[in-house]
Parts: sequence; structure tokens; C-alpha cells
Amino acid sequence: MNFSDLHTQPTPLLIANVWDVSSARAAQRAGFTAIGTSSAAIADMYGYADGEGLSFAELRYLVQRLRACCPLPLTVDMEYGYGSTAEEITDNVLTMAEHGVVGINLEDSLVQHGRRTLREANEFALLLHACRQQLDHNHLPLFINARTDTFLLGLENAREETLARGMLYAAHGADGLFVPCITQPDDISAVVDAVPLPLNVMCMPALHDFSRLTSLGVKRISMGNFIHQQCQASSQRLFSSILANQSFKAVFAHADE
Repeated sequence: MNFSDLHTQPTPLLIANVWDVSSARAAQRAGFTAIGTSSAAIADMYGYADGEGLSFAELRYLVQRLRACCPLPLTVDMEYGYGSTAEEITDNVLTMAEHGVVGINLEDSLVQHGRRTLREANEFALLLHACRQQLDHNHLPLFINARTDTFLLGLENAREETLARGMLYAAHGADGLFVPCITQPDDISAVVDAVPLPLNVMCMPALHDFSRLTSLGVKRISMGNFIHQQCQASSQRLFSSILANQSFKAVFAHADE
């Protein structure tokens, strides 16, 4: 079964979002069938702010290590594409495909001077089209998951804008639609019914359980940066316990479990 087929199953594809080889191997041992990078988690790991503070060269190296060390299908969060022109971004997408990744996320917002703003929909659609053309020309199969940040940015007309952008992106080469921060069943159902692409939702406090998401027609579920955040919080508690107790007891507290 290829990666695209994983988006047509009766139950949604659950992506384990990872940030290094250790987290990828943990996901593999847990039984996940596919992994995806989290740009925010990777940026934090390297000490950058999210929003392409990381260089493409650093992302490329990490992808190479993940591919070398973990056999699971890998999809890569490429943010806006790590380029200032469509040509640069398309070249970067081709590079990811040549490294053997099965998919990418491209998002229709861009962080500039610390502020995330939504790009013009037609501009992003043309970028998707350029990527699809080049991938097809080079006979490189790659699942393009088009991310729209309408709900993430809290647009007043988020549902209507999502529907319009989703249909536009579908017509310009996207294989999936990723809508982070969409959580309400009526919004999810509206997108599933109107947009001819498998819908990807993301871990959020208000998101329903996987059974409910399945019944709504969701085809992919991802984790964003939240697993990484929990791991960092756990590490912080452990370090604090060692200092506070002047002992390594906390390190071995669950050794027998």
C-alpha cells in the first residue's frame, strides 16, 4: 500500500510527529505506520523560533538521518518551502522527493518579523501547481499535503475561507488538505463534504476522539508540536527533581514498571 492509499482507509491515518532519530524510533517501536516531522519541534530542538528559522540545509540533514535510521514512511513539514521564489521552493520539494520522503506539508502562511500572515490564495495555488508539475516531470511520487492556516490564525470567516482555499488547492495539485486548529464537528463535516481531498486535522485540547473523527470523515490525524512539548516538560520535571532532592531517585522511580 502506497502512502496515498493510507488516506483512503476506513480509519484515519495517525501520523507520529517526530523531531529526531530517537523520537522516530520510539514511534516505530510503539507501532505507528508512518512518521512526520514537526517544524516547531525541530526548530526548538535546534534553538530556533518556529517559522523557517531553521535552514533548509539543517532540515535536509535531519531528513537524511531519519531516512537512514527509521524505515517508516516519512512526510516532511516544509513550512512555506524554505525559499524566496517559486523556483527555489520547487527545487527544495524535488530535493525532499529525491531523498525518498513520501510526502510534504506546504503551508499557505508565512512568518515574517515574528508574525504569521496568510498568503494570497491564488499565489499559493500557483506554487502548488508548480511543485506538482515538476514532480510529475521528474516522475517523483510525492503526497502534497496543503496546509491552510485559516483556523490557526482565527479568521472570522475561517470556515468559508477554508472551503474556498481547499477547493482551489485541490484544483492545483494538492493531494490532501491540512487544517490545524479546526476542532468543531460542524466545521469538519463542512470541509469533508465540500473539498475533494482527504482532510488532516491536528491534536488540540478540544479535538474529539479518533472514533468521532472517523465518523466525521477525517482521513489523517497529526500531533503537531504537542508530544515534543510534553517530553520537554517531563525532562524539566526530572532535572528539577534531581536538583531539589540532591538524588537520582527520580531517574529510577519507574525502573520496575
